Amino acid sequence: MKKWSVGIPDKKIISALVLNCGVSSLAAAALAAKGYSTAESVIESLNVDELSDPFLIKDMQEAADTINSAIENGERICIYGDYDCDGIIATIILYSYLLETGADVTYYIPERSEGYGLNLKATERIAADGVSLIVTVDNGISAISEAEHIYSLGMKLVVTDHHRQGEQLPRAEAVVDPHRQDCLSPFKEMCGAGIALKLVAALDGGDCTMALEQFGDLAAIATIADIVSLNGENRFLVSYGLELISNSDRPAIMALKEVCGLKNKSVDTRSVGFGLAPRINASGRFGSPKTAADLLLCENYDEAIDIARELDRLNNVRKDTENSIISEIYSMIDKSPDIIRNRVIFLCGNDWHHGVIGIVASRIVEQFGKPCFIASEIDGEIRGSARSLGDFSIFEALSAASEALEKFGGHPGAGGFTIKSGMEDTFCNLLEKYALESHKNMPLAEIHADSPVSPQELTIENIRGLDVLEPFGTDNEKPLFYIENAQIIDIVPLSEGVHTKLRIKVGFTQADAIMFRKSPSELPIAIGDICDLIVSLGINEFRGTVSPSILISDIRPHAFEQSRYFAAQRAFEAFLRGEELPNNYYPSMNPSRDDVVKIYKAIPDIGINTDSLYISLNDKSINYCKFCVSIEALRQLGLIAVSSSDSKINKISVNKKADLDSAPVLVSLRSKLGQAIDKENRYDR
Repeated sequence: MKKWSVGIPDKKIISALVLNCGVSSLAAAALAAKGYSTAESVIESLNVDELSDPFLIKDMQEAADTINSAIENGERICIYGDYDCDGIIATIILYSYLLETGADVTYYIPERSEGYGLNLKATERIAADGVSLIVTVDNGISAISEAEHIYSLGMKLVVTDHHRQGEQLPRAEAVVDPHRQDCLSPFKEMCGAGIALKLVAALDGGDCTMALEQFGDLAAIATIADIVSLNGENRFLVSYGLELISNSDRPAIMALKEVCGLKNKSVDTRSVGFGLAPRINASGRFGSPKTAADLLLCENYDEAIDIARELDRLNNVRKDTENSIISEIYSMIDKSPDIIRNRVIFLCGNDWHHGVIGIVASRIVEQFGKPCFIASEIDGEIRGSARSLGDFSIFEALSAASEALEKFGGHPGAGGFTIKSGMEDTFCNLLEKYALESHKNMPLAEIHADSPVSPQELTIENIRGLDVLEPFGTDNEKPLFYIENAQIIDIVPLSEGVHTKLRIKVGFTQADAIMFRKSPSELPIAIGDICDLIVSLGINEFRGTVSPSILISDIRPHAFEQSRYFAAQRAFEAFLRGEELPNNYYPSMNPSRDDVVKIYKAIPDIGINTDSLYISLNDKSINYCKFCVSIEALRQLGLIAVSSSDSKINKISVNKKADLDSAPVLVSLRSKLGQAIDKENRYDR
């Protein structure tokens, strides 16, 4: 369960934005919730209609001069990229342009096995190929020793990157990176392909028109795939590129759309982010990035569709591998639930593919609402990826656990690491120590609604007005709205129970609402219940009929007391971890035999979601902490099984009576309770 927060935008600001900007009330509410208070601020944000002068980026002129000079002198140039979607596309943008100018140009994209960025062996092979100038895209800003090696081999270097610089810049003819500390360019958030596109514009004299027309579609895909901010110039670049993609005659784009089921359809950031981009990324994860490069360079549709189908196959391998690891993790958690009761989740497996463990870590964070560190041991090396939430910093946590690590890197939200042999347990303990010392209360997974919405606002015209806010993505997420006091009229399973459709009544208005990837049994509601929802809004068009589309992001009973729920959850997990709690906590955590029996009897034969069971009890004498202790006792006694994949409780058939008082969690709790009473008695004396 996630923590809810609901914005309450100022109604005066909403009215002013509707009046002065001509936007719908829903769009105005979303804008006000994001901090826009004047028409001028909205226009400045939404109406970016060009890219800024590429020469405003530090060293862009020097980069263009160096490359143009190499072209004129007939020198061999190598574009050095990266194996992810951004790096592959950045490589193809610059390589294609230079090829068209008649340059003697080649490209090099390292395989995943070589690691990220410039490497010494690759630079030696490039030098042996007669290259005199290496131009990096989407990497190079931290390649200090590699840059020196390039010059020792008699080559020159131009760096273009978008990652943060370290204490030192690499030796190069030019270092083009908006995040350089001395770069005064107005926009900093472009991905590697965006910087490559601006370099193409600089090579062409500075006008971005040609670069956008030729490569705007590719740069848009990379911008979406790299999850950079979709504000400012990126907003314009993606909007421009999506139009090109929707009407593309580029064989690679046509073929990718075909295998994604997007043929003859317009595309948005979601279809690019979950359709086109993952297939390009799959080449670097499960094949060779050269496969995706070949596709993007392909000029024949028949050849392109064959390559696109291969990328589609690789993407399916990626999904299967990812799901296989997830299933293995669920089995690990089902056997040892304490894994997810720690402050952070640490998992280590054998031969888990390094190309997907970062994605897996993100899914585990989403599932359990805790920072996740996943490592995989392959050929004696234990490498991992980490993802976080809230204000828990992955980089600081890795720094605190550095004595157990060979190397590590990252930022607050994500990172990578290599564990020293035999120090997995030490690493886990150091993570827990850091988490305890830096976060007495660990951050919770949150979902935020921009604004409440009334039934009267759920009109076709008003919902269509949200289109002005697109494209949606990082820093410009699709607005979420809060619907209060919705009565559940009907619950209908979809796709054999994979999804759920609810018929809701809000005031005098009835509507259908869909919740994807949740079966009816997983929802904490029943027909007739009064609920609150957080939703996104859109338009359904089917056989000429147009209607509002309500997609449920989360749902819970009306007036659910989340502060008590999360406080109880924290107390229960802290108790299981052996952390000391205030003495007055233990009596309120201690369930009676009747409490446990009542909970057990309330579990239906078909099973039930944990939160759904707690809510259906509707017993104020059983607080959530007592409930958790009772469930754990029943699990320890082998009377129930709790699935980590969907938090579903199922009864287990047994042939003999269980001694409830022997459950370890109750033994430990009652020991603590006795100690607390003894302390209180000594204090009274």
